[in-house]
Amino acid sequence: ATPQDFFDKLNAQYQFTLDVCALPENAKCDHFYTPEIDGLKQTWVGRCWMNPPYGREIGNWMKKAYQSSLEGATVVCLVPARTDTHWWHEYAMKAEIKFIRGRLKFGNSNNSAPFPSAIVVFNPIQKHATA
Repeated sequence: ATPQDFFDKLNAQYQFTLDVCALPENAKCDHFYTPEIDGLKQTWVGRCWMNPPYGREIGNWMKKAYQSSLEGATVVCLVPARTDTHWWHEYAMKAEIKFIRGRLKFGNSNNSAPFPSAIVVFNPIQKHATA
């Protein structure tokens, strides 16, 4: 689970309306998608929060975040700073990246994560009408 105080600071800035991948016990927004609903198959609108699964499927989540921004959503992602990966170069590099100083403690863990984290912000891309 995302550390609550960390989320609260971001939420004060972005005022999230949707948590795109959550469990009922750790959802950060009133409106959220669970694994059963499968956020990857849903339409993301508004100001979205995403702390995706950090396994092999993270690339699918980053692709969906990027594509959703093309359709008008703002998607703020908490991800491991894995700058050597395909998904990082294919999607994160198209966004605003904020590296987090230190290491976060997720859920009820007594220990910090064994990896650095970053906030990746996909802002909506305005489509211009052609004359």
